[in-house]
Amino acid sequence: MTAEVASRSSAFRFLHKLPIRLTFTEKKSPLLISDLAKENDELKKRTHILECAWNQEHDDEEEEEEVTENGVGDGEEETDSNHDIYGDIGNRAPNEFEKIGRFTTFKVYIAWLALFVFAHIREYVTRFGFVKDLSSKENKKLKDFVPLFSDFEAFYQRNCYIKVRDVFERPICSVPGATVDLVDRVSHDGNWTYEYPGTRTNVINVGSYNYLGFAQSAGPCADQSAASIDKEGLSCCTTVHERGRSVSQAKLEKLVAEFLGVDDAICFSMGFATNSMNAPCLVDKHSLIISDKYNHASLILGCRLSGASTKVFEHNDMESLEKILRDAIAYGNPKTHRPYKKILIIVEGIYSMEGSICNLPGIIALKKKYKAYLYLDEAHSIGAMGKTGKGVVEYWGCDPKDVDILMGTFTKSFGAAGGYIAGSKRTVDHLRVASPTGYYSSPMSPPIAQQIYTSMSIIMGRDGTNDGAQRIERLARNSHYFRMKLKQMGFIVYGSNDSPVVPMLIYFPTMCGFYGRQMLERSIGCVVVSFPATHMTEGRVRFCISAAHTKEQLDYVLATVDELGSMSRSKFSRRSHLYKNQKIEW
Repeated sequence: MTAEVASRSSAFRFLHKLPIRLTFTEKKSPLLISDLAKENDELKKRTHILECAWNQEHDDEEEEEEVTENGVGDGEEETDSNHDIYGDIGNRAPNEFEKIGRFTTFKVYIAWLALFVFAHIREYVTRFGFVKDLSSKENKKLKDFVPLFSDFEAFYQRNCYIKVRDVFERPICSVPGATVDLVDRVSHDGNWTYEYPGTRTNVINVGSYNYLGFAQSAGPCADQSAASIDKEGLSCCTTVHERGRSVSQAKLEKLVAEFLGVDDAICFSMGFATNSMNAPCLVDKHSLIISDKYNHASLILGCRLSGASTKVFEHNDMESLEKILRDAIAYGNPKTHRPYKKILIIVEGIYSMEGSICNLPGIIALKKKYKAYLYLDEAHSIGAMGKTGKGVVEYWGCDPKDVDILMGTFTKSFGAAGGYIAGSKRTVDHLRVASPTGYYSSPMSPPIAQQIYTSMSIIMGRDGTNDGAQRIERLARNSHYFRMKLKQMGFIVYGSNDSPVVPMLIYFPTMCGFYGRQMLERSIGCVVVSFPATHMTEGRVRFCISAAHTKEQLDYVLATVDELGSMSRSKFSRRSHLYKNQKIEW
């Protein structure tokens, strides 16, 4: 990670990087506007996703066909390991972001306006003692000090969020598998406090990130995790640099590197900190970070802590990304008026709020073209994507060594906790020394490391069964079936049909409370999301599909959503006719 962008010694050597033809002799005609237009067209073609992804693969296929024609491969049959549930790489499901009309958007803003008007009225009557004030506020004796709370955030929390607090923060009391037990609670003061009658409700769980169904209290993962407690205990009770890591974690790091096909890997006890604490170790104030618009909060925090300059490109937009790359190389750092020492592109595999899959082939092509580095966060995609669960790198058929930093978490597909960073041995060795997590946090708990090791071994088929492959295929089938059914019903669904994250747009803030409560009454536990986690006009219900779900469970959820969509008139799609006569099979 110490290499610099080429041509540092002269301020004019970057010119050869630019896609512009400069004429210095009288024999050649000058550069015309039409030439620039042609250059831009050619540039778009060169960075098109199909060319970026599959040129090398087609070359390899042609070589294999030549070998077969020469008689080397005769008689060989295609094995099950070559089967890709997602189909041909050249025909991957595109990301879809259907937009609503301006009138509907206007109505959503009107709903927010009405919400804030009534909130101000409530503030007024509370101030004069007509309504008891139960909110937390600044001490009047400290009114001249700097406030601890943001005025708007406190206003929004006590007047908007509190009204739908019952659909969030629901305590669970069982394993978050295909079903989960929720602790029943009731509030008599508008969700400020709760009473717990001591009962529980079993619901279909479409809100947890249990993609492959490894969140289990029985089975090989649970058994081996329990056995590791007898050998290594629950905690190392120290930091990595003081005492070291557990045997389970050391074995896990080797297995992660082997699973991903890279040189080395390092594991951490917290997924959020894997991003926020390690990104500052890779760049400094002389570097540039180019971040996707919808990157996770942990990545945003890591960018801020690093001190590097940060620029944001439009979500999954290769033209926007390339423009920033070209400008960064052409103009350098405006603070120092010198070239950036390092340019790091940060993206996610699957975006947890959009359900979209990153254009990894296009990003790798641009990264190579402009000599930048690539940081890929596979928190939601590792284990859940690819024919053998190796994430979007495998899903797109890319070489894992083309990604400089492979990051992922174990909280989703592996039913555990923590995260990892993988890549070249030099990079991982640097992080072992420089990462603050080695000095200020504990290593992974041994039973957690063992849970991940066992589940990853099952995915790799090391248990002698095809259980891992079946889970991956079942997840892909469930995700595609659920998404297509929602679209057929008339709902707007963001993202790719291959993604297990299914955001169903409901737009209006009042719909969040309606869906959250009505789904719970029908024994379904789901997640509703609104501002500030999303844009004000894009409230949504986010379903997380699991391999543990049966078709009957999914059909029940779909029937319930269809009923609520008709009741609330939240079927906003204008493309449902495209799916009306389509036969959707599981």
